[in-house]
Amino acid sequence: MNIGNIIKVSGPLVVADNMQDARMYDVVRVSDKKLIGEIIELKGDIASIQVYEETEGLGPGEPVFLTGEPLSVELGPGLIQSIFDGIQRPLDIIREKTGDRISRGINIPALDRSRKWHFKPMLKKGESVIGGDVLAEVEETALIKHRILVPVGVSGVIEDILEGDFTVVENICRVKTKEGINNISMLQRWPVRTPRVFKEKLIPKDPLITGQRVIDTFFPVAKGGTACIPGPFGSGKTVVEHQLAKWSNAEVVVYIGCGERGNEMTDVLMEFPHLKDPRSGEPLLKRTVLIANTSNMPVAAREASIYTGITIAEYFRDMGYNVAVMADSTSRWAEALREISGRLEEMPGEEGYPAYLGSRVAEFYERAGRVICLGKDSREGTLSVVGAVSPPGGDLSDPVVQATLRVVKVFWSLEDKLAYKRHFPAINWLMSYSLYLDNIEGFLKKEIGEDFIELRRSAMRLLQEESELEEIARLVGIGSLSDRDRLTLEAARSIREDFLHQHAFHEVDTYSSFIKQHKMLSLIIKYYSESKRALEKGVSFGEIASLKVRESIARAKYIDEHEIEKIDRISEALSQEIESKISGGGKNA
Repeated sequence: MNIGNIIKVSGPLVVADNMQDARMYDVVRVSDKKLIGEIIELKGDIASIQVYEETEGLGPGEPVFLTGEPLSVELGPGLIQSIFDGIQRPLDIIREKTGDRISRGINIPALDRSRKWHFKPMLKKGESVIGGDVLAEVEETALIKHRILVPVGVSGVIEDILEGDFTVVENICRVKTKEGINNISMLQRWPVRTPRVFKEKLIPKDPLITGQRVIDTFFPVAKGGTACIPGPFGSGKTVVEHQLAKWSNAEVVVYIGCGERGNEMTDVLMEFPHLKDPRSGEPLLKRTVLIANTSNMPVAAREASIYTGITIAEYFRDMGYNVAVMADSTSRWAEALREISGRLEEMPGEEGYPAYLGSRVAEFYERAGRVICLGKDSREGTLSVVGAVSPPGGDLSDPVVQATLRVVKVFWSLEDKLAYKRHFPAINWLMSYSLYLDNIEGFLKKEIGEDFIELRRSAMRLLQEESELEEIARLVGIGSLSDRDRLTLEAARSIREDFLHQHAFHEVDTYSSFIKQHKMLSLIIKYYSESKRALEKGVSFGEIASLKVRESIARAKYIDEHEIEKIDRISEALSQEIESKISGGGKNA
């Protein structure tokens, strides 16, 4: 193939001529340093190339080498517990070879070519297979069995299938197809901009359980759903994403650090090996893939990191796993699009972002879903996507926030006022919403309790009434409110402080099971309804506010999951204390 010539260098954008054999989104190697780039615009034989490495020192006249292939990721055993950069170069291996700084043009395979994996086939010679069928399960970690799939588009009869220890590039199966013999290894490649194929997309019906009370109870996201966390600097977006990555009941987590600070990815690397998965007791890193494209890395590679992460996630979804993608933050990706668009001299859209920002954001989130995977067994897999957005000053009218809200179904609105009050997660309960409540209602009633939906409604009603009463209290003073209204404020305060507030770094409070959430919310709503009954019987509000059991209700969040029956005992104590107040000072005394 021909070799192009650089005619212009503008930051991460390189323009080359003599590129008549090139195609859109093909990968090229720029200059003799062989920097990785991707063609993003073609005009005749002139190509505009987005370079994913530092372009300092490049100049006109240097060569551009065509590869004839799109930007692709390597898929196979070895992905779990790895940390890659935006173009899937293994950062731990690069550090061993080059030191703390990544050398330009370095080309190291994403998957280790020397490590051997034990391949034990599940199918036999002579069996017919189609794309997506499971050939074998390779034990990648204690948590993940890596299912080796027949590549998409391959169908025929197994001519030969081996058993033993092999590297990812060695042939382990031969399939006779209409076109001839197809050799299959454990390594597959897939272009990142092309969504992976599935049979059918289904409606999400089960919640992605996160262990975060404000999310699971009030604004849940379904497995296969999409969610957005916009908020200003310091409001806790990254901590929420870390919490979801740590405790959600996804079987595989792909965490994409897109343009965020390096210390945030360091936190993940330092914490996850020591944190235990609440379901298996194994280190959380054994189910996690990390994509690190931090703020000091080349800006153009942020786009690649987003696509690399979602493609790896789709691969595990196709095995039949429940996968969750955490993208932190898509604003940094949008800023990279804005910079490249400006250098291409395209007509800018709102606030300088490219006019196609909305379609790019939609393309990313639309790759989420609950699907029936390819293959004869029709297994189900889910891919949930949670994206953090960092609008300047927390402005929710920002184009990136608005483009995201058009396509996602869950909105967790982080608020700096709550963060300044040290209320975390700082998710505003009056502005946030979830459109998955109807989808997962059947699950909640069956698995958690018939009354759970009604408890949630009662709690939301109290929080809304509190907002209205606070306005009145500011005008006339809280002392002028009726006892009934003051009880409403007290119950709403209990919901906020004892239920919604959650300590991410407390060993017990960091995670709450759905059962514990149900019992805690039931306890607070019972406190409200029993206190209201006591008011009607003549007990004063002062007596209700000074109940000894109030402290136990406030500390219920710190009860360990193994001692959850203690919440039932608090509920019994509440009933007894209310009855004592009624019999001692009520109308019927």
